[in-house]
Amino acid sequence: MRKRTELLSLQEALQLDRRDISDIYKQYANPGLATMLGLVNFNKKFVKARGVNVWDDEGNEYLDFLGGYGALNFGHNHPQITDAVQKAAELPNLLQASLGTLYAALAYNLAQITPGELCRTFFGNSGAEAVEGALKLARGATGKTRFIHCEGSFHGKTFGALSVTGKSKYQDPFKPLLPGCEAVPFGDLNALEEKLKNKDVAAFIIEPIQGEGGVHLPEQGYLKGVRELCDRYDTLLIFDEIQTGFARTGTNFACQWETVVPDIMCLGKSLGGGVMPISAFITTEGIWDSAYGGMEKCSLHTSTFGGNARACAAGIASIEVMINEDLAEQARGKGAYLLQGLRDLQEKYPAMIKEVRGRGLLIGVEFNQMSDEGLFNKLTKGKINKLAEEYLASLIAGQLMNKYQIITAYTLNNPNVIRFEPPLIVSREQMDKLLAAMEDIFEHHSSMWSILLSTGKNILMK
Repeated sequence: MRKRTELLSLQEALQLDRRDISDIYKQYANPGLATMLGLVNFNKKFVKARGVNVWDDEGNEYLDFLGGYGALNFGHNHPQITDAVQKAAELPNLLQASLGTLYAALAYNLAQITPGELCRTFFGNSGAEAVEGALKLARGATGKTRFIHCEGSFHGKTFGALSVTGKSKYQDPFKPLLPGCEAVPFGDLNALEEKLKNKDVAAFIIEPIQGEGGVHLPEQGYLKGVRELCDRYDTLLIFDEIQTGFARTGTNFACQWETVVPDIMCLGKSLGGGVMPISAFITTEGIWDSAYGGMEKCSLHTSTFGGNARACAAGIASIEVMINEDLAEQARGKGAYLLQGLRDLQEKYPAMIKEVRGRGLLIGVEFNQMSDEGLFNKLTKGKINKLAEEYLASLIAGQLMNKYQIITAYTLNNPNVIRFEPPLIVSREQMDKLLAAMEDIFEHHSSMWSILLSTGKNILMK
């Protein structure tokens, strides 16, 4: 396609309508994504957001129960966080020939709120970048090269992070990946011990609660067992708290439910308060010094925008909001209320809901899977089964979005699970609206087949 010579100004960009945006995506960004979102009418133009609410260009108001996959723990555009970024506006945002004032302050604050002896922080820009840094740190500190991760895990889609992500769909097109990475079942201490016995593993990386795997909680005692095995076999323990951190699960960090302290912790998402991109990995003095101690090694890992002033200002304010508003306690109480409401629906509609699980305000609802070997599946050339396997939760999400103005999504590694991950400031009234919408969906559909056939027509036709 021939390129245009004129550029879009910011004012022109803000005035683009929904169709314009979709067309530009199809020509200049990600055509497949534009098509996919269009099929379920998710390609809306949102123009305003505050707290748990967002508004589209037609004036419709929505409740955000997706929460930026955990990046919006404090809600959209929290005034204290946006104000903090403004206060840093006259500082040099990037000035590598000096030590960053706000970088230092945020690193200090993280050391005060993270568990154990975690005290040395490096800032990046995304969760995947934090994971990359943690893996690199583990190799540098131990001299070992192998990594163990969990089946069903999700740690990011950059090369190293992808290598320890337990989903073949994302890995297979890019193999060979980072060598020396092996998976074990989540929750299986015996399998982990078998992998660690040779004492040649640099680190075991794990989410304290699997998010994209379908919101899977470990059995009580599993994380303590992991800690003991890593100590026994001289392996570093990395906790990926990118999605579970900053009060999401009812404690400041999910590992605190079992009072287990990792050697390295990865942070991201809500560290920037949903306003600025920022991530971090934090470790102990000894591990840091082993990899990066002294002037010769201090610059072996760097990031141009990592720890920029505005992002650090957002991070400082985010921690203040988390503590001052006691969001961990809010997440515990509100999460218990929402979990019970969803479990009541499971009891009432067992044919629809297979399981409800979660902790705090990280909640997953798994639907009963279906398969059809009959005439309709043959007529659609197998599309009906593919739709059931890959899009069932997204069809529920589509109904919630388009009929009830509630935003949510399925989990990436388990498309049969819909996640509810609202800002921690969500009200009981807003949670009741979600519960009422879910019940209304089930009341109007006798089975998951009914939902699938009524909402999946566009996909079936493609």
